[in-house]
Amino acid sequence: MIKIVCDSISDLPQEILTKYNVDIVPLTVIFNGTEYLDGENLTTKEFYKMLRESNSMPKTSQATYIQFKSIFEKYDTDTEIIYIAGSSKASGTYQSAMLAKNDGHDNVFIFDTENLAIGSALFVIKACEMVESGHSVQDILSTLEKYKNNVEVTFSVDTLEYLKMGGRISSTKAALGNLLSIKPILEVKDGLVAQKSQVRGKKQIYSTLAKTIVNRFGKDLKEKTIIIGCGDNQEDLEIMKEALEKEAEVKNIYYVNIGCVICSHSGPGVMGISCM
Repeated sequence: MIKIVCDSISDLPQEILTKYNVDIVPLTVIFNGTEYLDGENLTTKEFYKMLRESNSMPKTSQATYIQFKSIFEKYDTDTEIIYIAGSSKASGTYQSAMLAKNDGHDNVFIFDTENLAIGSALFVIKACEMVESGHSVQDILSTLEKYKNNVEVTFSVDTLEYLKMGGRISSTKAALGNLLSIKPILEVKDGLVAQKSQVRGKKQIYSTLAKTIVNRFGKDLKEKTIIIGCGDNQEDLEIMKEALEKEAEVKNIYYVNIGCVICSHSGPGVMGISCM
């Protein structure tokens, strides 16, 4: 038997969690001095509300060696465990898992997606589908490795306020950007978030994100897995879907609420798209 485990850096669609019974190791969110386990005693909905009502930004802390040890010990040694990690460059969570694995768990295999959120989630979905099709651990790991250079993740935020509060941009840049309605187009590059470009006005975000995927993979996306993610701006999902359908032919689209890890930096009004 093969068991798939991931961490809460990956933002997985609910239907994938339910269908494949994926175990998620939560990171810790520290908000106004209180610690929460992401997704366990803090839902995304509660988290977005806290973000909207607070004038301070939360911090996130890596999952620990103890958390991984207890997950790995849940299964007998006949079960092969594949832990699919959010980017090791963005979090020490991968390192905690390595420490736990090296403490006598030869049945554990660790894969670093070098990606985040709806990007790393694509690797989890692929692994789950391959387990269901009867592939071996080595097959799965080598396939995931090949896909590393074949994933596009791009997103934007509705205000620069949260990037300013988190110290990622200066107050002057935020004030000017908000005044001119400048929206950054961000991507995941080499395991970290980087700015790709910028647009003026919220309407430009949707077509720009859609075109990024089409420019990379072409107009026929029917065989590709796509995830569209948002924060508390649910009403934008349909607009994003329409923008994508205008640019390309699509079939497999999942929708997710982007979780605490990314929104701790971006704020709750985030829109992103990923494709493998």
